[in-house]
Amino acid sequence: MAYVVVLDDSELQRIGEKLDIEQRLTKALPSSVHAPTGSPQLALVCSRSRIDQNLHPTAPDDSAVHSLAWLGMVMRPHGNNVGAVDKSITIDPLRRCQVAVPLDGRNGLLSCLSSDHADRFWDALNSRIVTVLPVETRDDFIAAIRRRYSSLVKLLEWLLALAEPSPLDSSRLEDRSWQEQQDSLGTLFRVAKFPVSAIAAWKRPADRDATYLSGLIPEPFENALIEHDARTTGNAFEDNLNVEGSRCDIQEFYDDHGRRLEVANINATPVESRLGADLIYYHEATSSFVLVQYKRLSSSKELYVDARLRTQMDRLDEVAKLSRPPRTPNDWRLSGDSCFLKLAHWPDGRPNDPRLPTQGMYLPVSYARMLLTDDCTRGPREGRVFSYDNVDRYLVTTQFAELVQHGLAGTIGTSVEQLRELVVRRVREGYSVTAGVEHSTETARERQGRTRSRSTGKKGNGTAHQANLF
Repeated sequence: MAYVVVLDDSELQRIGEKLDIEQRLTKALPSSVHAPTGSPQLALVCSRSRIDQNLHPTAPDDSAVHSLAWLGMVMRPHGNNVGAVDKSITIDPLRRCQVAVPLDGRNGLLSCLSSDHADRFWDALNSRIVTVLPVETRDDFIAAIRRRYSSLVKLLEWLLALAEPSPLDSSRLEDRSWQEQQDSLGTLFRVAKFPVSAIAAWKRPADRDATYLSGLIPEPFENALIEHDARTTGNAFEDNLNVEGSRCDIQEFYDDHGRRLEVANINATPVESRLGADLIYYHEATSSFVLVQYKRLSSSKELYVDARLRTQMDRLDEVAKLSRPPRTPNDWRLSGDSCFLKLAHWPDGRPNDPRLPTQGMYLPVSYARMLLTDDCTRGPREGRVFSYDNVDRYLVTTQFAELVQHGLAGTIGTSVEQLRELVVRRVREGYSVTAGVEHSTETARERQGRTRSRSTGKKGNGTAHQANLF
């Protein structure tokens, strides 16, 4: 299905600059208009230049009354209640059509549809309320756009992939790895305060050993010089790995604060021998990083502690020793912990959507060690178990992200070279690594102000190209 929103051309011109900046539109509609499913749906925002009820959509009139102005997605089709009889939907993301797309008249796009679908679309255009088109009419319309407007195809593919990303099945080994990489990528974007929607369009890679990042469908941009370039060979970072069979994909993302987020996703293959996933976030301005190692909880939300986990914690302690003592007030941290375990759980049937943080417990390594010496984690036959039942306090994703955003957690005085060495070492040990470097020139005060701001800086945040640090 698809929502059709029609606004007078004068109104669209009046709010056009606001839409360009916010890239979202909230529209009221009667509660009687509802989506048959809760899955995200395409939105078509159309302009009306004049009203002529006698003009049929395929009439031989050279002047079009309606045109397609914006394309977007309604991620929550059921909307939000507004009063007793109305509700609203939010089209987010919303992107302007960069080419003229007349809908009616002699050369309008409706002339490319079958008569039934053209009539149905025409009724929607002349309705005074938001209208829902059936799936068959939507698909006929999309097919017509693909045939006539090749410049809009990539935008459509990106929007549709937001609505229907390839599903992930926890029973498949590669899907389990991609779930962990997806959550690490989403957490990275939350920590850096970049919109997670920039990484929500995803298609399953053909190679089960590929990285999650390689399956992202990038948002198309107007500037033809900025292109998606997520490659598995030929970049400087992979050349430094010297790990046979490793896969490395690199992308860059930008925001309107002048910040750049450089992301590398590296897999040591094959997937059968992979030990798990790591997230490493490095904040260049403060020379600080945090490392999160993922541990998967069982279906009963438990993790039995074995010798491997204890060895992994020992190695995380060695990583934490890279930090130096604080020398300025901005160096101060809440604790010396820069490495965390995330004990995460993926229930069956969970949507494949990085905008939904995976349920889990973030445990600083020093806290995890204390738990292992306390009776609360004592399990059967003197073993040790982490679970929601015996760990009373832990960080959730929002708390962890805020600590790092405000510079209250992480190493002190660590260099880019140490970061590279750490990533290489973790890959060679057999982990999948998602490493992100936030580049900016903002001061500590400016970082605090931006972090406390509710603005997400939506413009220009989804592009990707070859990175230069890695």
